[in-house]
Amino acid sequence: MVRIELSIDLLYEVAPPGADFVFNIHCAHTRSQILYREQLQISQQVLPQIFTDPVTHNRYLRMSAWAGSLAVNYSAVVDLHHHLAMPEQIAEVPVARLPPEVLSYIYPSRYCQSDRLGALVMAEFGQLPQGYGRVVAIQEWVRRRVRFESNSTNSNTSALDTLNDGRGVCRDFAHLMIALCRALNIPARFATGIDFGADPILGPTDFHAYVEVFLGGRWYIFDPSNTAIPMGFVRFGTGRDAADVSFATIFGSVQSPPPRIQVKALLDPVAQWEIPWRRPEAISTDAPLSWP
Repeated sequence: MVRIELSIDLLYEVAPPGADFVFNIHCAHTRSQILYREQLQISQQVLPQIFTDPVTHNRYLRMSAWAGSLAVNYSAVVDLHHHLAMPEQIAEVPVARLPPEVLSYIYPSRYCQSDRLGALVMAEFGQLPQGYGRVVAIQEWVRRRVRFESNSTNSNTSALDTLNDGRGVCRDFAHLMIALCRALNIPARFATGIDFGADPILGPTDFHAYVEVFLGGRWYIFDPSNTAIPMGFVRFGTGRDAADVSFATIFGSVQSPPPRIQVKALLDPVAQWEIPWRRPEAISTDAPLSWP
């Protein structure tokens, strides 16, 4: 078990007459991620609504803010209990046996145009043995083809753009890996969290995008950008791509500095698990779905 403590500070200057906000900054409830405590503070006297999506189980904060300064702080402590398995025992699941809740993650989406990558994936991965190892090969291929470069892309950048440009940030690495997996009929989804353990040379602690792939009846964690420590990922939301899980969707005119995020392990995952991304076991998160 790893206990993670985090704090998120968001600041906005809201132009008249005001703005509506939908945030996805609350820690998700799953069988592997247990919320120990959390606190929300909002500087304006507003009536926030916190709700859980019945399909994805993502938690959202919705509110309307007046013109002027707005500060939102969310803090939490969560316990992570990851499932570990030997890679050679993890098989791909045929489409005919996928749970209904997983089917949407094999289709193309706005940023993951898997329907245009069929020839590429067959040439690169079609002859590889099916299973966890093939997904690792996809992840390594993305790491070789794409260079991490801060501020090199924008909110319109898609998996195909990243493939052509050969550079991007964590969001772009995730989109490309997801698209490649889906082109092989392997369900893959976009997950958001915080870049726990990222090299300080990349900048201040920030929100992070990674990938969850459905194999052997579970969702397994992959970080194609290789910038953070998967054992310390705290899940906020999952979706088909970044369009589903933006940490803030704003309806109105606002100005804001970058978020201020702090995260630390109260039980040190590096000491407990040595170097997580080099261990032979696969790391999984149990999604809040109905299968074992």
